[in-house]
Amino acid sequence: MAGTTGTSMRARWRLGLITGTLTVLMVSLGMTFAVSAQAAAGCRVAYTANQWPGGFTANVAVTNLGDPVNGWRLTWTFPSGQQVTSAWNATVTAAGANVTATSLSYNASLATNGSTSFGFNGSWSGSNTAPTTFALNGVTCTGNVGPTTPPPTTPPVTPPPTTPPPAGDAMSYVAAMQPGWNLGNTFDAVGDDETAWGNPRVTEAQLDNIRAQGFKSIRIPVTWSNHHGAGPDYTIDPVWLNRIKEVVGWALDDGFYVMINLHHDSWQWINAMPTDRTTVLNRYNALWTQIAAAFQDASPKLHFESVNEPQFANSSGDAQNAQLLHELNVNFHRIVRASGGNNATRMLVLPTLHTSSEQPRIDELTATFNQLNDRNLIATVHFYGYWPFSVNVAGGTRFDATTQKDLTDAFDRVHNAFVAKGIPVVIGEYGLLGFDRHTGTIQQGEKLKFFEFLGHYARSKRLTTQLWDNGQHFDRTTFQWRDPELWGQIRSSWTTRSGTASSDQVYVPRTGSISARSLTLNLNGTTFTGLRQGNTELVRGTDYTVSGDQLTLTAGALTRLVGNRAYGVRATLSARFSAGVPWRIDVISYDPPTVSNATGATSAFTVPTQFRGDQLATMEARYADGSNAGPHNWTSYKEFDVAFSPDYAANTIELTPEFFAEVNDGARVTLTFHFWSGATVTYHVTRSGDTVTGTTASAARVG
Repeated sequence: MAGTTGTSMRARWRLGLITGTLTVLMVSLGMTFAVSAQAAAGCRVAYTANQWPGGFTANVAVTNLGDPVNGWRLTWTFPSGQQVTSAWNATVTAAGANVTATSLSYNASLATNGSTSFGFNGSWSGSNTAPTTFALNGVTCTGNVGPTTPPPTTPPVTPPPTTPPPAGDAMSYVAAMQPGWNLGNTFDAVGDDETAWGNPRVTEAQLDNIRAQGFKSIRIPVTWSNHHGAGPDYTIDPVWLNRIKEVVGWALDDGFYVMINLHHDSWQWINAMPTDRTTVLNRYNALWTQIAAAFQDASPKLHFESVNEPQFANSSGDAQNAQLLHELNVNFHRIVRASGGNNATRMLVLPTLHTSSEQPRIDELTATFNQLNDRNLIATVHFYGYWPFSVNVAGGTRFDATTQKDLTDAFDRVHNAFVAKGIPVVIGEYGLLGFDRHTGTIQQGEKLKFFEFLGHYARSKRLTTQLWDNGQHFDRTTFQWRDPELWGQIRSSWTTRSGTASSDQVYVPRTGSISARSLTLNLNGTTFTGLRQGNTELVRGTDYTVSGDQLTLTAGALTRLVGNRAYGVRATLSARFSAGVPWRIDVISYDPPTVSNATGATSAFTVPTQFRGDQLATMEARYADGSNAGPHNWTSYKEFDVAFSPDYAANTIELTPEFFAEVNDGARVTLTFHFWSGATVTYHVTRSGDTVTGTTASAARVG
């Protein structure tokens, strides 16, 4: 995954920080977009910033003064070397002091006199001088509305061979790679050693154990930035290269198909290509020349990926981005093919821009494939799911129809563009973005449904998948899965479907009468065969009933299962189906949670909480006027583990410094905690400088 990108959703920006100065710049810009060369273009930008010692937040409002546009890219240079640390409403990348903000799908279109805005947090030292010059799609401020100019062209590249390499069966090759696994956060770590990001040194035993899990291919991401000398030769450190060769050799000996690449180089230096094309291209070509030579006689099961998640800073827009990526891919192809040995026919993997599955990015890569006319090429994209679900923000707590459609649309696009035409596709990374913190960011049952469906739909579209694992899934010391239930669902999805249900939890009140509870079964082409508690088969008609897709646990069965009704999971049931893995159902005794008054600091504030058997799903934050408070203020629902985080052992809910950094000083914020039982609890917090006061607002309401 790329390391310097901050992406979020649409927000109405609100100042919410403490001391500092406010700077407002009104800048008239000339702009070019991916439209005709004579389109009228121009814009106005308002840059506002509010700072505190060592940090600041900024908002950038863009008004389009020219013809309607679809897609924008704003670039600037920080005069004092400031750094962007997080962003919202745009994809923001940086190369040193040079910053690029790119539109997202929902704010890409701007009508004449239409406006949009994005914001970011940053860090500074010494001074925090505001940028004074901006450019849109590579055109510097002119102060006038005028015709655009085409993006700068690059010199022609060496044409591909007129005769394709000998025919290989690329589709069969990639099918044989399924399923795949990523050796993440290891050789791709930005540092001097493969252990720099916390994973142990790779051993033969690690690879043997991964192979034993059923994986047939392994992607070994490699970042080369810190492991070669200066230009013009850019000589790779022989110790590093030999270590890569050693691990690749172990993997090949294990029978893996193996992929190596240029990984975080993409955002560390390749992204400077729009403004330093010659240096970047020379360095890129030198690295691939050496890598190709080192592996020219390796097994054909080894394949090369040109670059991970390619991206460019300070370009003139999508057209130039596509042109630059095409140039990299064509140079990569030419160098490898010309290096001889098995490289003459070795499978080569080419990514879309950002490894995105959006249609324009797919169309750009299709043009490259058409030009190269090589039967031994593989297309690749990455998939981390529908963003609100993937990180648990904006109320995206469930694997619902919207989240499922996001997946099917993405897989349909790459299938139709490539697989249906005989070009294989590898989903080179897949997972959920919330996993970068820990795998509990997304609720367990919803997570399992996502992976069950992903495996099924990838099979139906003949896509090979490679699980992203930065060490959070397979323990590389004990050789055990950290979440065996998740692993079981993933493994099952490679070959069959599994039945699931609307939830993996049934909540039963600790006090009062107990009534029957129902779940909706998602049969997924299977048939329901029974319900067990451990090795004991529950009795249909007595303990439960099934009517259509409704599974109902009777009041009598629930009364027996909860026993003394102490808080928490009182029984675990297993719904079984004709295929796939069983669906776990926890029967939970609970009372609505309660919260208590508290005082603390913006750096460390917790809400005393008696969870009483319940679990937190999400949190809303609003000001007294009903407007949204805190980060991502385009939604009232805050991001799990970023704005707030439950600690069940400590009986607290933490409100993070990141949350209070975007809360207005002196304003009261009403928080609504939503729990998986359906209960909601309201709480008030007021920030006064660095101090926070929390007060109870109401008793819990059961939804």
